[in-house]
Parts: sequence; structure tokens; C-alpha cells
Amino acid sequence: MAERNANGPADDGTKLVPATGRLEVTVRQAGPIPLDAHFHCDAGELLALVGPSGSGKTTLLRAIAGLMTPREGRIACGDDTWLDIEAKVALSPQQRRAGMVFQDYALFPHLTARQNVMVALGHLAAASRAACAERWLARMHLEGLGERYPWQLSGGQRQRVSLARALAREPRALLLDEPFSAVDQVTRRRLQRELARLREQIRIPIVLVTHDLDEAVALADRLCVLHGGNSLQTGDAETLFRRPASAEVARLLDRHNVFAGQVVEEDGARWLRWGALRLEVAQGLDRLTPGQRVAWYLPDSDVVLHRGDRPARGERENPVLGRITEMVVLGGTTSLALAVEDADATLRFDISTHAARRSGLCRGAAVQVSLLAAGIHLLPDEPPGDTR
Repeated sequence: MAERNANGPADDGTKLVPATGRLEVTVRQAGPIPLDAHFHCDAGELLALVGPSGSGKTTLLRAIAGLMTPREGRIACGDDTWLDIEAKVALSPQQRRAGMVFQDYALFPHLTARQNVMVALGHLAAASRAACAERWLARMHLEGLGERYPWQLSGGQRQRVSLARALAREPRALLLDEPFSAVDQVTRRRLQRELARLREQIRIPIVLVTHDLDEAVALADRLCVLHGGNSLQTGDAETLFRRPASAEVARLLDRHNVFAGQVVEEDGARWLRWGALRLEVAQGLDRLTPGQRVAWYLPDSDVVLHRGDRPARGERENPVLGRITEMVVLGGTTSLALAVEDADATLRFDISTHAARRSGLCRGAAVQVSLLAAGIHLLPDEPPGDTR
């Protein structure tokens, strides 16, 4: 792929995708697909929309592209308003110039790869479109494949053609709808690397829809968690995984250690009562009332296994006894489930397989862990019941 900086031309002569401003999205409707979402994506940033099937991710992409119109809301890119229901502004997809890459490629089967890209070059003189399409194909590592039809290309090659077509129209924003889900794992990794490199060459907002949390974390600057059409929390992965805004967000991000507790005041200090255990919490208890029930969350990275041969980090913080009920080895990582009888709850965390073997861990073994006080995150919503 030809190298260039954000403000200079590509070495192959391909015209730059012009830099744009922030993409701002606010959409609401009661149905037929409920939506109540608000987020932004800066120029040069990649925002991943994550959430379960039916959470409205693809619908939001279609609203940004102008392929559907919500009942209420406003969408703007830089200084241009694409949609403002109240002001009766609704630009067409062609006027918005958002490049969209679909899960199923959406290539025209009767056109060659070159001709598929040329479809997006209506803003250029007809005589120059074929040469420009070839340059875009070359940037996507598709040299010499311009005469092939979609059915003659592999899944990865078809997705590259789709991406070349999206970028060739010089889009104001790039929208990616599960772009790698239809290819094999090896091809997916290659396409992810190419997207990461491509981001260094264009300064436009990029919005990615994906079901794959690992993919979102690897590629995105920030994640927007969606459920039922609602945007629940937006932030970088570190913030979301360590400080989810609610128990619901934690579960949607596949975080397991969400529990119910109660604020208590004993010995002149406030603690978190978890079953029969009393836990120290680094911050947040001063804002709550003694006796108040509260949901709390602990990242599995803040569960520290005690080792018999030498002291462990934070070993004196919130020591907890438990028995291993599940032990699953996944390559270099071992996932453990620990039944904590004093809290009638199950604690989950990962350690290296090497450490598990060195410690002689096995199902049924009794072990002691520490729950680091700085990692305990108090959630704002009162638990509706057992949040194990």
C-alpha cells in the first residue's frame, strides 16, 4: 500500500481522501427499530459500535449513510449537516458521500473489479476513471486483478475491492459493517492489519460495526456499547473494561465479576459487605450511605492468586478463600472459576497456564486470592437481586 502522510499525496498518484471534521450522531425513534443513541467520531479516529445482535448497530450505520431516516435526530460531519429532522434537512446518500463497506461486499456481479471501483468515480472525468480505479486496486494489493469478476475473487479480495470502491469516492466518513466476518481467520487478520495501516493515511471518521470484542479492542480508539438501540457508554477499552457505567455494560462486554454488596460502617471506616466477607474499597464508598445495597464489579486482572513459594502482589488486600470449580486451558491462558462459599458467589479470572501448572492448580483445589481494593468499581445502579 502506498505510503503518505495525512497532508500529502500518495506515492502512486492516487488523489487523497480529503480530511474532514468530527462526525456527530444523535438519533431517536420509538420504532419499528427503537433507537436512542448519541456518539461522535473525530477525524482520523476509529469508533467501534459493539453490542449483541439486534442492538441497532447496522441501523445506525444506515442512518449515517442516509439509507434510512430516523424519526428524530441530527447527524453532522464537520461543518455540514447531513440530517436535522427538526430543521427538515435530510441529504441524500450521494450528497453525504459516506463510504460504506458491507459484510457481504455488495459488489455488482456483472462488473469487473475495476468497473466496481469506477462506479464510485462519477466525480471524475470519464477518461480518467479506469486509471484511477487501477491505482485504488493497487493500493489494496489487487494489482492485475482488475479484469476479474467478483465470483473469480476470494473473499478477502472481494472485501478489498469493496474498500477500494468506498475510498475512491473520497468519502467524508468511512462506515464498516462487519467487514471481516465473511472471511477465514487468516484473511481476517490480514485485512485488520491493512485497515490499521490505512488509518495512518486518511484523516476521516471511521465507524466500525463488529460483534468481535477482540477485534474492536485491537482496531478502535474508542468503543460505543449499544443495547436495544441505546448507547449505554462510550470510551476507550481500558476505561470500559475497568470502569463500566453499569452492570448491564459489564455483561455486554463479557465481564463476569459483577456482584451484589452492601455498604457498612465498622471500626470507624466504611467497607463493602459481600456475603460474610468485609472488603476494602479504594474509592467510592464515601458517596454512599451505610446500609445501602450496591452492585460492584472487579476486573479479573485485579484478582491475585496467592502463591505458596513467595508473596504475591497485594496479598494482604481482601484475602478470599475459594475452591476451583472450573479450569479451562486455552493455550497460554488458563481460565478459572472459584466458588467463594463465604459470599455464595463464583469469581472468574485468568492466569498464565505456566503459573497454573507451577502452582499445581486443579479442579476441586482450595486456593486463596486477593481482590485488589483499587480495582473494585462500585456501580451506580442498585442490584435488582442476585447479580452473580
